[in-house]
Amino acid sequence: MVRCFIMALIVLFFLIHLSSAEPLLYDEVLTRPEQIHLSLTGSNSEMMVTWVTRNSTGMPMVEYGLAGGIKRSGQQMQNELGWPKFDQVAVGETDTFIDGGSLHRRLYIHRVKMTGLKPKQEYVYHVGGALGWSDVYFFMTYPDGTTWSPRIVLFGDMGNENAQSLSRLQEETQRGFYDAIFHVGDFAYDMNTDNAHVGDEFMNQIQSIAAYVPYMTCVGNHEGAYNFSNYKNRFTMPGGDGEGMYFRKPVCLRTELKGHGLSRCVTVQCTAQTAMILNTAPTCKTLYIRTGVNLEHSFSAEQLLYKYGVDLHIQAHEHSYERMWPVYNLTVCNGSKSEPYRNPRAPVHIVTGSAGCKEKLDPFFRFHTEWSAFHRDDYGYTRINIINGTHLYLEQVSDDEKGAVIDKMTLIKEHHGSYDCHLGKK
Repeated sequence: MVRCFIMALIVLFFLIHLSSAEPLLYDEVLTRPEQIHLSLTGSNSEMMVTWVTRNSTGMPMVEYGLAGGIKRSGQQMQNELGWPKFDQVAVGETDTFIDGGSLHRRLYIHRVKMTGLKPKQEYVYHVGGALGWSDVYFFMTYPDGTTWSPRIVLFGDMGNENAQSLSRLQEETQRGFYDAIFHVGDFAYDMNTDNAHVGDEFMNQIQSIAAYVPYMTCVGNHEGAYNFSNYKNRFTMPGGDGEGMYFRKPVCLRTELKGHGLSRCVTVQCTAQTAMILNTAPTCKTLYIRTGVNLEHSFSAEQLLYKYGVDLHIQAHEHSYERMWPVYNLTVCNGSKSEPYRNPRAPVHIVTGSAGCKEKLDPFFRFHTEWSAFHRDDYGYTRINIINGTHLYLEQVSDDEKGAVIDKMTLIKEHHGSYDCHLGKK
């Protein structure tokens, strides 16, 4: 009787252990595409799509075509049931990424370039191959030429946890608000956390916007683990060093969007400490933006922005929003008293790092510097519309205030070139 009781206890302990143990994954096959996102290539007739599978799937493919209902050569681009017809196929390459964490997890990252795209058309596509296909997604191509007005949404510091702005961004993206998304550093918090599982979850979260609109990125200090390996492998950015650490001709956004010919329209900078202009593997204290605040005597990028006439410099890192007056070396350099942003005499700086992450918001000090034109510590993101070759409109959306626009600015540059604020001219 005692022996039976002991045996029953052993069996019970064994069953409890099995129910609480992590499930065995050695025989699980994971070939369905996930983490799908688009990015620009520098050509309006192309679109790059990147995705992940947990197992090897052979040759990666994208099937794509004009959206249903659009005629081509007298034939309807959909089948008899009204579904889209994929009449173009592109194949690409697969890279094996091994995370630097203790489990050394292996991910298969697939990259395929769609080519032969017609301007200003809606395309549908899905990705995968013989072992499984994704759902169907869509995107719009850009118009030809440089006389259109790109609509961009920008933010930094959005994480897997507390990504408060993401729901509103999903709705606006799928309603066609934006031509491109720029995430200016600090992803997932962090992509390498929990053996890169947090990175997987984050990339699947942003698929709801990034599979429909190009999701352009630059690196921040939260991507530094294992020599930025999660960032370098998960995103596919054009030009630069080939690893997405900076873009080709980064001082001008028109390189990517082919919008109006602003000669030096926007520099996208990753965090308050790390700039994407020059360094291929920035660290948190490599470059400082402000010339006048440089306690560690590090190289300051502000002189370069000033010398080469950069119009607008966008950064994140601080979990808040702030618009500066035109400023150089702690000196306000407005264009005029009545129109500070018409032909300003120094670059304009914007901080937009409040999309939402587990570190919450960064409050402001009670007393503010003279170059701070507007600031708010609530969740939100920034919209930009490059209206034409001289005018750029910017507004800040508050998610806390249900999508209300809480700040706006029109930047007017009737000529481009280096600035003269240091000369004391008015």
